[in-house]
Amino acid sequence: MLKNRYVAFLFALMLLVLSACGKSDTNDAAAKEKKVEPKAAPTEMILATTTSTQDSGLLDVLIPMFEKQNNVKVKTIAVGTGQALEMGTKGEADALLVHAPAAEKAVVDAGDAINYKRVMYNDFILVGPKENPAGVSGDDITAAFKKLAETKATFISRGDDSGTNKKELSIWTLANIKPAGDWYVSTGQGMGQTLQVAAEKKGYVLTDRATWLAQAKNLDTLQIVVEGGKDLMNIYHVMQVNPEKHDKINSKDAEKFVEFMVDSKTQDVIENFGKKDYGQSLFYKYTE
Repeated sequence: MLKNRYVAFLFALMLLVLSACGKSDTNDAAAKEKKVEPKAAPTEMILATTTSTQDSGLLDVLIPMFEKQNNVKVKTIAVGTGQALEMGTKGEADALLVHAPAAEKAVVDAGDAINYKRVMYNDFILVGPKENPAGVSGDDITAAFKKLAETKATFISRGDDSGTNKKELSIWTLANIKPAGDWYVSTGQGMGQTLQVAAEKKGYVLTDRATWLAQAKNLDTLQIVVEGGKDLMNIYHVMQVNPEKHDKINSKDAEKFVEFMVDSKTQDVIENFGKKDYGQSLFYKYTE
C-alpha cells in the first residue's frame, strides 16, 4: 500500500516537472517569436512649411516628437509660404504649416486644403543698421516704410512670395509706395539668408521675431528699430491637403499632424521653445 502511494507520488511529480518544462519551452518559443517579429516600417509624410519654422529651430524639436509618437518619417520642405501653398494646391505635400492668412484662406476656400487650424503666433519687426541712417523708430510700420522710401535707405526684401514677403508688400501698398531702384534689393531667399544680406549691406529688413532671435548673435551690425504695432502680428496655421482633390495624399498622417500641432502638450512645447536660450518665447501658443 505504501509502495503504491510512493509510486503515485513519483508519477505526479514527473507530470509536474514535464508540465513546467512544457510551459518553459512554450514561453521561450513565444519570446523568440516576439523578438524576431519585425517592427512596422514608418509611413512617410511630406510637410511644406515656411522657412521661419525651420530657421528658428522649432521644427527640430517638434518633428522628432511627432515621428516617434506616430511611427512616421516626415520630409520637411521649408520654402516661402506662397510656394508651400502652391505645393498644396498641386498635391505635392500632405500637410502645410504657413503664415499668410489671406493666401491660406484662398486655398481653403478653393477646397485644396481642409482641417484648417490656428497654431501659434509671434510678430513681425523691422530690423536695421545700428547707425539707423533713416532715423526710423516706434511702432508705426507704415510711417517707417514711408521714411525708408523718402531717404532711399537700403531695404532688403525676401522677394520670394513668402508670408513675410507678402506682409512687406502689403505695408508698401498701405503706404501707397511701389518700391524700386538701387536702394530696394530683392534676395529671393529665405529669412535667415536675407538677414545675412541685410547685415552685410547694412540695410533694413522686415523679419519675423523668431528668426531674428535665433540669428541675432551672428548679426551684430543690426538692431530692432520698429516693433509692437498692432498690425504686425504674425499668425501661423496648419492644415492638411484635401485627399478628395489629390488622390496620392497621405491624409491619415496629415490629419494626425494637424491634431498633434494643436494638442495641449505640443502647444506647451511651442510656448516654452526658446525661453531658456533667448529669455522669451519665439512663438506663442494659440488659445481661444
